[in-house]
Amino acid sequence: MSEQNIETQTKMYLYDLNNLAREHGFKADDNWEFSMVTNADRLKIQRNYFPTAATKIGPEILLQVLNQVKARLNQSSSNDNNAADKRTIIEDELDYLVAFNPKRPRS
Repeated sequence: MSEQNIETQTKMYLYDLNNLAREHGFKADDNWEFSMVTNADRLKIQRNYFPTAATKIGPEILLQVLNQVKARLNQSSSNDNNAADKRTIIEDELDYLVAFNPKRPRS
């Protein structure tokens, strides 16, 4: 996958996150939590939290997009994500990047 594709995915995802944050009145201390997940896990997160931002991203660029999104939001990469590599992402069928705010459970 090309760097341009990673950049495009990152920009589109950040655009969606910023719109959601604005629409739902996020405060300065409201942060997104990110997960690389399967479709089943994506559905679970979307049932439990609102708002969420989920996008399907090819497993070959998923980790790079996640790292770029976190870097641009000035969030440090967690050790969970560092432990993941392309092989485990493909083996675990992780193909969604999901953002949610743990302070905003769906009521």
